[in-house]
Amino acid sequence: MQHKLLYESIPAHLQECCEELTARIERYAPGEGTHDTPWGSLTVFRADSTSTPTCTLYEPSFGIALRGAKQIVLGQEALVFEPGRYLLTSVDLPVLAQVSRAQPDEPCLCLKIRYDLQRVRELLPEVRAPRASAVSSRGIALSTVTGDLLDPVLRLVRLLETPQDLPVLGPLLERELLYRLLTGEQGARLAQIATAGSQGHQITRAIQWLREHYHRPLRIDELAAQVNMSTSSLHHHFRAVTAVSPLQYQKQLRLQEARRLLLAERCDVATAAHRVGYESPSQFSREYSRHFGAPPLRDVVRLRVEANVA
Repeated sequence: MQHKLLYESIPAHLQECCEELTARIERYAPGEGTHDTPWGSLTVFRADSTSTPTCTLYEPSFGIALRGAKQIVLGQEALVFEPGRYLLTSVDLPVLAQVSRAQPDEPCLCLKIRYDLQRVRELLPEVRAPRASAVSSRGIALSTVTGDLLDPVLRLVRLLETPQDLPVLGPLLERELLYRLLTGEQGARLAQIATAGSQGHQITRAIQWLREHYHRPLRIDELAAQVNMSTSSLHHHFRAVTAVSPLQYQKQLRLQEARRLLLAERCDVATAAHRVGYESPSQFSREYSRHFGAPPLRDVVRLRVEANVA
């Protein structure tokens, strides 16, 4: 009965595949948090209870929800990531995410496969180009899981049991998955980001530049020149993809990195602020509090307690 409730939104002929996939993935998620697997681009997430909204960065990836649910907010748009749906993220995106449905006997369980846009670009000439005219520019979207997508994912997960086969067969299965994504419902979105010279690709280059130079003062005209766009076009298309302006995007990158420095490297607040590009520690603390909901030190203490590393 539980499985019927879990997979009621999935067509009957796919439920058996989802049940097998869930059972196999659970072996790699013995506790809460994100877990690596023998295939480097494949990770597993588990949560035994709901959580408060957390600012995080989603990278280009494909994900399937197997149990429970997450709510992901980008700008004013809220997405419910739950069984029967897959999540496609085409660029690095700062989002607000929370586990919205989970309990110890039915945890939230998701898998994620990161992909390289260069590999998508290499595959495009072999794929019938999807029509991009009707697709939203947003860098994240949900669609219904299909058998064509489940099949290579399940075969890749099965392959984790024979790690000696992964170096040869893993890349073939990832290529098949990318092909299915490109020819599926979100194919136009993915192709638009990967196609050299497209506006989506220009925004991808702008995002990459910001990620590499987030600590430097941002001059929009210089960034626009870097990606061969006018400043007005850059603003318009950047917001269409990410739901924020380039300056807001840079600020979120800085704050995410500062949080990592405070938590993982145990920097003091002034040092973290300086390393991510802030001249004023007080300004940094104000913006950190607005973004994460608490001053830096209080936020880090809370995170350490939650992770049982205090």
